[in-house]
Amino acid sequence: MAVTAKLVSELRAKTGAGMMDCKKALVECDGDMGKAVEYLQKKSLAAVAKRAGKVAAEGAVYSYIHDGRVGAMVEVNSETDFVARGEAFQAMIKNVAMHIAASNPLYLEPSEIPAEVTEKQKEIYAAQLLAEGKPEAMIEKIMTGKLKKWHSDVCLLNQSYVKEDKMTVAEYVTEVASTIKENIKIRRFVRFELGEGIEKKEEDFAAEVAAAAAGV
Repeated sequence: MAVTAKLVSELRAKTGAGMMDCKKALVECDGDMGKAVEYLQKKSLAAVAKRAGKVAAEGAVYSYIHDGRVGAMVEVNSETDFVARGEAFQAMIKNVAMHIAASNPLYLEPSEIPAEVTEKQKEIYAAQLLAEGKPEAMIEKIMTGKLKKWHSDVCLLNQSYVKEDKMTVAEYVTEVASTIKENIKIRRFVRFELGEGIEKKEEDFAAEVAAAAAGV
């Protein structure tokens, strides 16, 4: 199939890739638009993997406040200030801050969880499994799955992204990085909830923020 300028422009509009990359993808995929999109996605993700060792010392700090009651601040690093000021990066950091406000992660990733916290959680799971009558020989295997689920609850990068629950926050960041072709890393974050730690009537602010983040 002939690769026309119209096809190249259409693919560029769909992917944001350069004209020459789009033309090459269409040639490689015999003009099949779907396959060309997949080809570019794979190439972009490969490029992101190659850039993983690049120093990301630029970026931005973004704060999000929901109705004066829940707030989050996050630092996301990029390789260049130019990218950090771009629309795609700014939209991404805003979305991550909203996600933090909505989902209340306790840690960035599993490696940041203190060893004593993990051991305590394992003790709890072991006691639960024994109470359920699970054979001791099976407990370690079952616990691996339970810890993985726990990480998806308490670690930001492992959580399901509130705007697209079929991907994790880490996968969302990688998707953006593949588009802007720079190494992007969430470095740190903090979350505040009005009256946190004070005994009061319980209000589900997190659910309210999640609904707002998802555009409900």
